[in-house]
Amino acid sequence: MMTILNAENSLVLIIDIQEKLLNAVFDKILVEKKSEIIAKAANILNIPVIVTEQYPKGLGATVSTIKECLAEDTKYFEKTAFSALDSTDIKEAIKKADKKQIILFGIETHICVSQTANALIEEGYDVYIIRDACGSRAEIEYSAGLARMKENGVHIITAEIAVFEWLKGAGNPKFKEVQTLVK
Repeated sequence: MMTILNAENSLVLIIDIQEKLLNAVFDKILVEKKSEIIAKAANILNIPVIVTEQYPKGLGATVSTIKECLAEDTKYFEKTAFSALDSTDIKEAIKKADKKQIILFGIETHICVSQTANALIEEGYDVYIIRDACGSRAEIEYSAGLARMKENGVHIITAEIAVFEWLKGAGNPKFKEVQTLVK
């Protein structure tokens, strides 16, 4: 089944892009840059964003470069389970947003991102992974995580695919503002 992103039906879920985790991933600079693009685009296009933080006391808060890109009303949730859906608060926040398409990225691809994506699929959501905004400590784990999610029905896309599908065309009133993010 082919699907195209629709900004009005999208929710962005950022998983655990925290100081200690980001510093450990093999593609840190790419992950940070692409995460910022999606965060800024979501803000410009009024797409709701939920952010999770895995045990922030030990792993630090969401990195400031990402936080600065997000709307002030962005909701942050602490968690200790790997799947964000194991937290009742996060699960309820996703349900309350009332969006069918969940755009997901973060750290680590093969653990928290994968388990969250698979749980969202089980709940009936259309799940899109921004592969260039995901990271793992080891490239083999990253690749295995993406493959596993794809087997379970997750759509694997890039930051630019997401941004341009949200825009639909150059006629979008926010086109110029969003396009500058990827230049």
